[in-house]
Amino acid sequence: MNDTATDTSLSARPVAADSLDRAATSPWAALPVLMAGTAMIVLDFFIVNVALPSMQTNLHAGAAALEWVVAGYGLTFAALMVVAGRLGDCFGRRRMFSLGLLLFGLTSAACGAAPTSDLLVAARLLQGAAAALISPSVLSLIGVIYTGPERLRAISVYGVAMGFAAASGQLLGGILIQADVLGLGWRAIFLINVPVAAAALAFVKRTVPESRSTDRQPLDWPGVVLVTAGLVALVLPLVQGRALGWPAWSIASLIASPALIGGFVAYQHKLEARGGAPLVAMSLFKERSLRSGLVTQLGFWCGQAALFLVLAIYLQDGRGLDPLNAGLVFTVMAAAYLLTSMRAPALTLRFGRDLIAVGALTLAAGEGGLAAAVAAGGTRCPLLALVPGLVAAGAGMGLCITPLTTVVLAHAGPEQAGAVSGALSTMQQVGNAVGVALTGLIFFGTHGTGRAFELSALQLGCLLTGVAVITRLLPARAAGR
Repeated sequence: MNDTATDTSLSARPVAADSLDRAATSPWAALPVLMAGTAMIVLDFFIVNVALPSMQTNLHAGAAALEWVVAGYGLTFAALMVVAGRLGDCFGRRRMFSLGLLLFGLTSAACGAAPTSDLLVAARLLQGAAAALISPSVLSLIGVIYTGPERLRAISVYGVAMGFAAASGQLLGGILIQADVLGLGWRAIFLINVPVAAAALAFVKRTVPESRSTDRQPLDWPGVVLVTAGLVALVLPLVQGRALGWPAWSIASLIASPALIGGFVAYQHKLEARGGAPLVAMSLFKERSLRSGLVTQLGFWCGQAALFLVLAIYLQDGRGLDPLNAGLVFTVMAAAYLLTSMRAPALTLRFGRDLIAVGALTLAAGEGGLAAAVAAGGTRCPLLALVPGLVAAGAGMGLCITPLTTVVLAHAGPEQAGAVSGALSTMQQVGNAVGVALTGLIFFGTHGTGRAFELSALQLGCLLTGVAVITRLLPARAAGR
């Protein structure tokens, strides 16, 4: 393959007539429904941070239970997405999306009604599984509904919805808890999903066309077992091991994870070579743009959830801000993200991989600015001193998310859209889990909240600088240049 300007072409490959049943309405009618699902599942990863103290008091939850409320969602989300993407290929992407919306609404209601911390944790695990059905289905449907420049615009909207939901989660959580509607307190952050999921579900059939792979081969169940076991073996000790003092099982699990994932890759190669239907076709990874895009995606997302988490703790525990005021600080980052992400599609066509590098470096500079501000003033530095760093961080995110998604998804044909979308979303969630675990070693291992945040921000800045370097492996230009 020639890694030149044609590599990131946004032209869709031809779609077989029976793989996409066009809805009677405009294809753009599908986008609000798809984005409702996207925003909801991303929001729920971040919104719980501001509610943890209230949950602890109300449910008499211990530290381990609170950690599972956060980690359990990400664990089942990450572990099941590749499988969910393939299920969409086989049985219909709209069908999987609809099922995900239904289950997400039901599990959100279960979270909001949970009488004990154990039942809340169980509901969060199931909620993550429901989110895994939604996420790859959205990207798969975008990949087959939209073509050419329309696909880039749709992916841009996807990036805006995803990033804005992540950045505004703290604010929305603070507002809901502060309002205490009907005396629900923290439960409102889950129950708000119920009407959103119901409304999206009501419009799915009339706005979103069904699509599936025309090659209806049996699901690769050995591949399902291997990849799920490998991801669980990696993510579980990373999100739980530190809190438990790295017991023997966590070390053994980390050691086993590469062997399981390696076994999965070897089995996929073997199955494809003999003409079977692997969960993920390894032949896709012959394209450098896909390989390097997934690695860049993993590195980038290793810094996102970690930054939101340590910033929230710094603002609330270190500075004593209530959830609402802490959320208002996050709006600075969210506004900068929104502004740059709206310009990202046109800039992607013009600058290609250079835009991703600039975005990563801008984000790194923002994290450096936050570290410098806190180094000078600790937990008493003026909030205005954080603004330049927050603006740069938000702007950098906006310049990265849409181009990264575009590069990876542009090389997935309709027959493999679900599998590639599942891999893309898995890189995001695994990156979130790994990033939180690695940054948590620094943050929670450092005395003093101000100093802990300073060192964590510096580590994240170094990480994003490395991501900027990795972007040189991506195709040089975007289509249309």
